[in-house]
Amino acid sequence: MAANTTLPSKSPLSFPVFRALWIATVISNIGTWMHDVGAGWLMTSLSPSPLLVALVQAATTLPMFLLALPAGAMADIVDRRRMLLAAQILGLSAAAVLALLTLQGLTSPWVLLAATFVLGVAAALSSPVFQAIVPELVDKPALPDAVALNSLGVNISRAIGPALGGLIVAMAGVPAVFALNALSVLAVLAVLGTWKRPPAARRLPPEHFFGALRTGYRYARHSPAMRLVLIRTLGFFLFGSALWAMLPLVGRRELGLDAAGYGALLGCMGAGAVGGALLLKRLRKTVVANTISIWATLLFAAATLALALAPNAWLAAAVMFAAGLAWIGMLTSLNVAAQMASPDWVKARALAVYLLVFQGSMTGGSILWGILASRTSVTGALTVAAIAQVLAALLALRWRLSRDAATDLAPSNHWAEPVVVTPPANDRGPVLIEIEYQSAPERQADFIGALRRFSTVRQRDGATRWDVWEDVEQPGRVIETFVVESWIEHQRQHARVTHSDALDQELLNAFHIGGEPPIVRHFLRPL
Repeated sequence: MAANTTLPSKSPLSFPVFRALWIATVISNIGTWMHDVGAGWLMTSLSPSPLLVALVQAATTLPMFLLALPAGAMADIVDRRRMLLAAQILGLSAAAVLALLTLQGLTSPWVLLAATFVLGVAAALSSPVFQAIVPELVDKPALPDAVALNSLGVNISRAIGPALGGLIVAMAGVPAVFALNALSVLAVLAVLGTWKRPPAARRLPPEHFFGALRTGYRYARHSPAMRLVLIRTLGFFLFGSALWAMLPLVGRRELGLDAAGYGALLGCMGAGAVGGALLLKRLRKTVVANTISIWATLLFAAATLALALAPNAWLAAAVMFAAGLAWIGMLTSLNVAAQMASPDWVKARALAVYLLVFQGSMTGGSILWGILASRTSVTGALTVAAIAQVLAALLALRWRLSRDAATDLAPSNHWAEPVVVTPPANDRGPVLIEIEYQSAPERQADFIGALRRFSTVRQRDGATRWDVWEDVEQPGRVIETFVVESWIEHQRQHARVTHSDALDQELLNAFHIGGEPPIVRHFLRPL
């Protein structure tokens, strides 16, 4: 694996492991998109129900909603390479079984949904890990381009896979598509099998699974940058899911397309996304991420409405190309923001929460639009979704995506080690930390306000409770307290504080007077 001494100008593809895994993932994603075409098309043959057709999309995304955070917690505890290998083998097995069942004519709507769900489970176990290992494969200056390149790879697959899948369905039938999806996984398995990932250096024992889950949730809840990403993700994908859920019905019923034509529609969206990814590399240099996200949202809303009203396949193809441009613009903006908002120690879990909200929005939206289309019409569901997405673009006025990639989330290790007579056992707890400050009385209100803003750092990194107290006898004397569940968790809290936090704490400590540092005390509940 390449070291972090490479020049900032190097392309992500100049890192050998990233390059090999990127190519293998493109091949695997082509198989996935071929499966999606085959599954969506097969369901329209097995059942006329719009809800069942929409449930194919829901079965793909629901596992991500259910398993993303547990998978992210596991990825921050166990060896990520081995976890990826296990998930890929599960996906290969599910695809192979579905191919055999379909070849024998044994696939019912519920069998198809079940197999698609298992494939979604494999994806849910893989996705947080794939995103979390990117910073291991490239240096930090190349990270935004690596994230964008991953999105580009997905959309190259989207441009090729659906069209190829539709052609294969038309020529050889649905079972062939499912079989090729199984074979495509072998490319990723080959790269992972030869990757010599260095063992992670650990100063502290690994976290327990359920504790890691709580920590990941706590980080996402109390990190302002991560909360912003999650709000924007929900606002876009809940309504953006309508186009994906309704597309098989638009292609088959409204436009009268065959499987090849339906695959070509999806291919047009992939082609638009590829073009958008190439355009984004230039736009990011001059246009802020928030502005890109607003225009992407409005363009996708327009494409959703235009698809509802498209009178023929040619116009629908142009609409899907525009939808691809918008989709990649929003997806890349959110992915980069999520990567930049999460330090290494919690990266898989933080990205898992992002994927949970992303796929949960897609799952809930798919069911919502399927029900609405069943009760009204496909055109009506798409029209409502487009209008709602325009309104959701207003979120960008309050929750703005930042283009700041300079935030240093590396551990600063600037907290002094606790002074103890006898080191407590790791599982002793809870731990009460008390910090005594002395501020100028006339600045005390401003200081307490700054402390309250800084409290998110304590809670984000492990505090289960936080309080601030002012002394009624001695003006300017302020006590900050926070509680951590165990001694080992407080040690982890020391290791999690970043260089960016150190700068914020310097501003906070500027309020402290008296010449001596603030007094820090540690208390344990008696046994």
